[in-house]
Amino acid sequence: MIRVHIFCEGQTEETFVRELLTSHFARLDIWINPIILRTSKIGKGGISTYGKLKNQIEKKCKEDPNAWVTTLIDFYGLPTDFPQLAISTGLSSVKRAKILQQSFQDDIAESNFIANLMIHEFESLLFSEPEAFENWCDDPQVVVNLRKIRCGFPSPEHINDGYTTAPSKRILSIFSQYDKVLHGSLVALDIGLETIRRECLMFNSWIERLESLA
Repeated sequence: MIRVHIFCEGQTEETFVRELLTSHFARLDIWINPIILRTSKIGKGGISTYGKLKNQIEKKCKEDPNAWVTTLIDFYGLPTDFPQLAISTGLSSVKRAKILQQSFQDDIAESNFIANLMIHEFESLLFSEPEAFENWCDDPQVVVNLRKIRCGFPSPEHINDGYTTAPSKRILSIFSQYDKVLHGSLVALDIGLETIRRECLMFNSWIERLESLA
C-alpha cells in the first residue's frame, strides 16, 4: 500500500481530507494520513512562518522516506518569508500561485515531497456548487448571491485574494453565520469530490498527481 501524509492548514482541511479524500484513494490502495500543521509545541493550525512549515515537512519526509508527503495549504495569506513571495508580485493570482508552488517544491527538495497550494483558500472549493449551502442556511438569497459571485469568475480558483474579497470573506459578507469548522467540510461533502475536481483545475491536478502514485 502506498502511504501519503498530507499536511493540512487546519481542522477544516483535515476533516475534508478525512471525509472526501481518504475513501477515494483507498480504492487505489493509497493510504491517506492528514496532519494538522503545528504553530508551536502546543498550538495547531495555520502557518506563522515558512521556516516552521519547512521544518515539519522535511522532518516527515526523512522520518518516513518510503511514504509521500504533500500539503493542503492556502495560497491566500502565505507568510512573508515564503520563497519568491515578493518576486512573484504583479502577476495574475493563478500564475503567481503556480510559481510559488514550484518554488516551494524546489526549496524543500526532498524526493518524496509533492508541493501543493490551494488557490486561494479552502473556501474557493465551496464555490464549485453554491447551491450546496441550501442545507445550511435559512435565507434562499444566500445561494442566489453566492451563485452571482461564482458566475463573475472563470472558475472558483479565480475568486481573488484581497483582504475583503477572498472566498471566505465573500461568504461571510453574505452568510454571516458561516463557520469554517462547522460548515466547511459539510458543504464540501454535499458538493462532492467529482464536482470540485471539475470546477477547480489546479486542485484537480494535485489529485491526479496523487492518483498517479498508484
